[in-house]
Amino acid sequence: MNKEKEMQIDYFKSAIGLLRIGVIEGELVSLVFVNEKCESAEETPCSKLVKKQLKEYFKGKRLQFDVPMSVHGTPFQERVWAELQRIPFGETRSYQQIAEAVGSPKAVRAVGNANNRNPICIIIPCHRVIGKNQQLVGYAGGIVRKQALLEYERDVIES
Repeated sequence: MNKEKEMQIDYFKSAIGLLRIGVIEGELVSLVFVNEKCESAEETPCSKLVKKQLKEYFKGKRLQFDVPMSVHGTPFQERVWAELQRIPFGETRSYQQIAEAVGSPKAVRAVGNANNRNPICIIIPCHRVIGKNQQLVGYAGGIVRKQALLEYERDVIES
């Protein structure tokens, strides 16, 4: 009998919106912006750590995250998500640069699709990926949030 693992849901209210935290077996599997709480919250040790680190991030005291995570996608998506985590706080990369870094220089659109399917926003920082002309393009959380995150990170670096 193949029993599906149950996701525990918690929430974090940030200055730029409500985040839904999904945890399975003690690992973060989902962090996405939502408009409202649709399920009852259940704090777990992992979600408590995620909220603590997000608070530190939004106070400018955390530049990198170290929460236990489990993400599953295609091998290409997983390479892209790993590369996103190498983009330093306050910096950006173009979709082209990410495609080149994962060894597929012609796969710019596929990088965009992988970004769009990123299950863990902010911690896997797809907001740091921009168009090659420095344009803010595409963000599942919305362009306004992408711009806010990038401006916030630049302000922290400059202060």
